[in-house]
Amino acid sequence: MAYQLVTLPGDGTGPEVMREGMRVLEAVSRKLGIEWNNQEIPCGGKFYLEHGSRDWPEGSEEACAAADLILLGAVGWPDPKGSGGPVIMANGKMAGYSPVIGNRIRLNLYANVRPVKLYPGVRHRIHGAHKQVWEPGKVDIVFLRENTEGMYSQAGGKLSPGGRTDVAIDTRVITRRASEQIIRHAFELCRARPTGAPKDGKKRVTAIVKDNVLHGCQFFRDVFFEIGAEYPEIEKETAIVDAFTQWLLGQPEHYDVCVTTNMFGDIVTDLASVLQGGMGMAVGANVGREHGMFEPIHGSAPKHAGKDKVNPIAMILAVKEGLDWLGRRKHDERLGRAAAAIESAVIETLRAGKPLTYDIVGEAEAARCSDVGKAIAERSAALI
Repeated sequence: MAYQLVTLPGDGTGPEVMREGMRVLEAVSRKLGIEWNNQEIPCGGKFYLEHGSRDWPEGSEEACAAADLILLGAVGWPDPKGSGGPVIMANGKMAGYSPVIGNRIRLNLYANVRPVKLYPGVRHRIHGAHKQVWEPGKVDIVFLRENTEGMYSQAGGKLSPGGRTDVAIDTRVITRRASEQIIRHAFELCRARPTGAPKDGKKRVTAIVKDNVLHGCQFFRDVFFEIGAEYPEIEKETAIVDAFTQWLLGQPEHYDVCVTTNMFGDIVTDLASVLQGGMGMAVGANVGREHGMFEPIHGSAPKHAGKDKVNPIAMILAVKEGLDWLGRRKHDERLGRAAAAIESAVIETLRAGKPLTYDIVGEAEAARCSDVGKAIAERSAALI
């Protein structure tokens, strides 16, 4: 039986990292006899500019709903009118909204799961340089961000009398249903993780809120402790988001699983990426009860497009996360073996120190994106 795969390469460097992710996927799949029916769907800002009405083709929603696994590269393309921002569609949404936020909402991909792990051989990016302060294993956090509402609920709008915008309103929506499902997911994930926080080994879930000011955060906090009462073996704590940012950088080893609302999660996970070597190492898993979409979180980086330069490891690890998720859903141990081989191959490549891209080793020693992908594909297949 072949699994149904949808790939969404997107804009900028998205197709380049997707190429390397697929190279690795094909290498492990050949060794294990895993078959895929892959439907590649163009999408994003460039697609919208070329076609004028949609940011992906007709039928894409249905294809994603029917897929066993969705892989996303990145979306976003500069507005050719020179606004300084991305291409915006006639409906006011960024071109690329449909495959990203649209999929999250339509498929109820309520959990954005972002592992933040410092691998051996990788240096964190604080001070803008490659520094090695934390030992590998001292940064091992999973962030869960509510993925379907909050500031991204599209509640609000603009008032533009005479064609000039005078008022812009974004309304944050926090519901019990969405809060319960992301918080329960966090506790279940914490329970399933083999170890607790690197600092003390305790299983701990931290809710990141602004409950000293915001009603939505007070509600989210109350739901957090209601659900948490069902998990007496897990330590529960809250952290005010602004204070959390400095605690995260000062003592990342304290944290095990963190859960928060949509916008706060978007911000703190990008911050956390510096602890794992930068955005080129950072993965985002968008999962629900029936569907999963996996992506690097680094964006489309249009200035690097076509240069075979950017780090493909986040995309490769997104493939790994997708295989691991699908293997558990389908009870297919081959997928789990493939995921384990990919992560081991990434670790071997990082330990060897080459081939790696500029963001990990600097421009003088930098390899091409495709060289890194080929090396990890070969190592992945050899480890099976």
